[in-house]
Amino acid sequence: MTAEHSSLPPAQDHTAASRKAPLWLLVIVTIVGTLAMHMFLPALPDAARQLQAGASQMQLTITVYILGLGVGQLIYGPLSDSLGRRPMLLAGLILYALASLAAFLAPSAPWLIGARLLQALGGCAGLALGRAIARDSSTPENAVGSLALLNLMMMIGPGIAPAIGSAIDDALGWRAIFGTLAVVGGVTAFAIWKLLPETGQPTGRLHLGTIRDDYRSLLRSPAFVGFAVGGGCATTSIYAFLAAAPFVFIEQLHSTKHEVAIYLGLLMGGMAVGNALARQLIRHWPLERLMLNGNLLSLASAAMLLLLALLNQLTPAIVVGLMVLFALGSGLTSPAALASALSVHPRLTGSAAGVYGSTQMAVGGLCTLGASLGSNPALSAALALVVACVLGQLGFRSALRHAQRAPG
Repeated sequence: MTAEHSSLPPAQDHTAASRKAPLWLLVIVTIVGTLAMHMFLPALPDAARQLQAGASQMQLTITVYILGLGVGQLIYGPLSDSLGRRPMLLAGLILYALASLAAFLAPSAPWLIGARLLQALGGCAGLALGRAIARDSSTPENAVGSLALLNLMMMIGPGIAPAIGSAIDDALGWRAIFGTLAVVGGVTAFAIWKLLPETGQPTGRLHLGTIRDDYRSLLRSPAFVGFAVGGGCATTSIYAFLAAAPFVFIEQLHSTKHEVAIYLGLLMGGMAVGNALARQLIRHWPLERLMLNGNLLSLASAAMLLLLALLNQLTPAIVVGLMVLFALGSGLTSPAALASALSVHPRLTGSAAGVYGSTQMAVGGLCTLGASLGSNPALSAALALVVACVLGQLGFRSALRHAQRAPG
């Protein structure tokens, strides 16, 4: 790896130990934002009946949350570079808790939609800044382990959120979901206030021109763009399959809802194994080898799924096996890509984390849209995964090529 993205400046390495953030706290911060993404999904019909709203209005509560996650990460990054990680994370969590309380009290669908947007704008602080804080404290190689765990949390959130939301809705009603999230947000904010040190090097100055220049520097860097696009394609492209999974397993392969929950759990297990392997392999493999080989494993799995879907030869065991391998490859790839992206411009780590997170949400949304097209969910999802993996491989190779040309 070259100087452009291989190491922190010496001064940053020297102070990293004194600015170490508790990893368990960063895990909780990351989970807070992702849990709320789909936690409300099972309760949509109940909320629609009580608020006398149509299905399209209630679906907007999901759409605006994803929009808020993508846009909000672009805001927190540069603000944290200027004003500090800790105060911006506290502000985001307080907004998240207050917006959750507003959703709990919502008298109408428009009120609920607005509260969900604010909730996302608060919750996304953890997604962007949790990564930046982990990166602040170590070199790219040492950061891979922490980033692998945080990346896993971002993927697990949407996987387990519907089950949690469904249980709360059945026991206490849909409003209790937002009451629970308000409490979680408030408790997490208190923990941040008590336990989290400032890990960044805030300038204390905030100018719109500076923010514009920071983003311009990142978006004009082929290395950063390649790592960000490649990382998004390697990570949140799996949302395409998660969105299609109920239709694939239940309608096409005649599985039960209980079996689908088990299958998705195995899928998350594959991601967890991949992240665990990444934390071990980084001791022996360079970052680029993890990225390229992990993504090739995902590509091979997706290509086989596409071929078998075309031949109408899918079974639950085949689909689960191939998607576990896909998730394993994604788990290997994503932390190395994230560490590399955040190291391209070490002084812009907050902004870089925001752009990276927004790219992930954009890729996830596009892949989910692709999986919804056509009359064969398995075929559409597999095609979306193949295209994403090919684009990811091209992005990584472009980033590495430009990084090797960088001076120093």
